[in-house]
Amino acid sequence: MSVPQVVIVGRPNVGKSSLLNWLAGIRIAIVDDQPGITRDRVTHLMCHDDRYFELVDTGGMGIADMDNLTRHIEEQISLAIDSAALILFVVDAREGMLPLDQDVARRLRTVGVPVLCVANKADDERHDPSSDEFYRLGMGKPLRVSTQQNRNRAVLLNLIVGKLPPPLDSEAAEGAAEPEMKVAIVGRRNVGKSTFINTLVSAPRMIVSEVPGTTRDSVDVRFTLDGKSFIAIDTPGIRRTKSRKTDIDFYGTHRAQRSIRRADVVLLFLDCTQRISKLDKQLAEYIAEQYKPCVLVVNKWDQLVATMPTDKWVRYLHDSFAAIRFAPIAFITGQTGKNVKALLNHGQMLFKESRSRVPTGPLNRMLRNAVRQNPPPLAANRRPKIYYATQVGVQPPTIVLMTNEPKLISKQYQRYLLGKFREDLSFDEVPIKLYLRRRHPADIRDEIYAPDEEGTDGAEDREPRAATPADV
Repeated sequence: MSVPQVVIVGRPNVGKSSLLNWLAGIRIAIVDDQPGITRDRVTHLMCHDDRYFELVDTGGMGIADMDNLTRHIEEQISLAIDSAALILFVVDAREGMLPLDQDVARRLRTVGVPVLCVANKADDERHDPSSDEFYRLGMGKPLRVSTQQNRNRAVLLNLIVGKLPPPLDSEAAEGAAEPEMKVAIVGRRNVGKSTFINTLVSAPRMIVSEVPGTTRDSVDVRFTLDGKSFIAIDTPGIRRTKSRKTDIDFYGTHRAQRSIRRADVVLLFLDCTQRISKLDKQLAEYIAEQYKPCVLVVNKWDQLVATMPTDKWVRYLHDSFAAIRFAPIAFITGQTGKNVKALLNHGQMLFKESRSRVPTGPLNRMLRNAVRQNPPPLAANRRPKIYYATQVGVQPPTIVLMTNEPKLISKQYQRYLLGKFREDLSFDEVPIKLYLRRRHPADIRDEIYAPDEEGTDGAEDREPRAATPADV
């Protein structure tokens, strides 16, 4: 499974950002008495009792933003709640329960994940009785904490780990039946998405018309291929922002983006008779931001196959979609079914690839070879040091790299390492999420590869142990 997300929510000024910084042990989110400081989601990777999870800070619910960004803030909160494995509902033990707290509680009653009520600012036991009224919110017994007085931090972390979904054992995962794959079909209007769905199910399941915008909602269609069950998610055609004239256009775009987020594999449809547009590139960037495996599908190929060679289109797509340059490319004709089965088979391969896990030993041997071939360059007159790597999640494959100082590892060098991961491991066509973390002072392990003055290998050829809570 992917690294679970623990989302912090609540009304403004209850100490959500302070809670994130307190649990993380470093200042990440901006803390200020003025409400509405946090707008976008702020995330941080945590490890406690050998369990990795992401803390996610969100803006205050129910705030009227002074810059008219209320809808944007609410959208970010909804995205965070949708992706949460656990929600920390933060309230203020000093002020007591306010109507906004009740509004937040009503919104959280419909979510399908555990919710833990955290009464912040309970600096000592004198504030404990005032937090008893939060029982009425229906979220169970509130945990009284204080970020200022460092009260009950370990208790909260233990509760978080206890409420996370159980980790997926790698051996058990290999023996378990492969889950049903969800495939989102996205693209501009009139590129043949609904026709493709009808070809998959061999039935007129979706309305097909030359009129752009026929599909106005995301539709799940279950079908079977070679004895395996799939869910195809047909999505509304995306329109440019300035062309969205009705609420249907606005919500259609949001439903398409939500379909991307809940899909296992995304098929980005392109019309071979049209040039790549800015909208196509924006869709590709959104898919990359969500770390979703993607296939670039060039549809209606029968109309162009005689006039343009495929290798020219491949170069064109690689130049146009730099964010997902690793994504495979398929040339199909959805109306006749040409290459459709091969496309689905390739999607299955990507799905399996995104769920694969590499043991720590082979991962670090590959990392050692990559650093030996191309050591990280000096930064600010300091030499970056890389100690070891470990994979902490799948879908997407998530790798944590321990260093002496994450800021010294340049973006260019990170891209080099990601390229080596794809080249030498089983992740050649799927996105990889890479975290850089500073090694804990108590960790005395050597660099994975340390050239001495004469350029010889100064590190022993050994397998590093798995990461521990002290490492993050």
